[in-house]
Amino acid sequence: MKNNLAYNSLFLAAALVLSYIESLIPIVYPVPGMKLGLPNMAIVMLLYMGYTRSAFIVDILRIVISGFMFGSLFGILFSISGAVFSFAIMYFIKKIDVFSIIGTSVCGGIIHNMAQLIVAMFVVKISGIVYYLPLLVLGGMITGFINGFIASRVIPVIKKL
Repeated sequence: MKNNLAYNSLFLAAALVLSYIESLIPIVYPVPGMKLGLPNMAIVMLLYMGYTRSAFIVDILRIVISGFMFGSLFGILFSISGAVFSFAIMYFIKKIDVFSIIGTSVCGGIIHNMAQLIVAMFVVKISGIVYYLPLLVLGGMITGFINGFIASRVIPVIKKL
C-alpha cells in the first residue's frame, strides 16, 4: 500500500457512504436495531486484501463517525461491541483459512448480531430478548452472505486498479 492514510481514508469514506445509504433504506426489520450491515463490505475487503490493521481502524472509525452522524451513543456502544467480536472471529477464520470470504463474512455477521444481543441484555436487563437470537442469526447469515458475495466480486476489480 503506497499511501496508507489515503487508502484508509478511501475505505472509510466508502464505509460511511454505505452507512448513509443503509440509513435511507426503509426496511422494517423483525428485531429492533437490525440492519443490513452494508459498511462491513469495506471491512471484509480490507481484511481479505491483507490490510488487517487498516480494516480494524476503519471499522472503529466508521462506527464512531456514523454513530454521531446517523445514530446515537447507544448505537455506537452496540456497534462497537459487535464490531470487535465480529472482527476477531473474521480475522481468526481468515487466518486458519477455513472458509471463503463469503463464509467468513457470514460468521462475522452472526457474531456481530450475537455480541449486540449480549450487550442489549446487560443494558435493558431483560433476558427475554434472547428470543431474538434465531432471527439475529438468520439475519447475520443473510447479510453476511450478501456482503461477502459483493466483496468477493469487488476485490479483483480493486486489485486491478
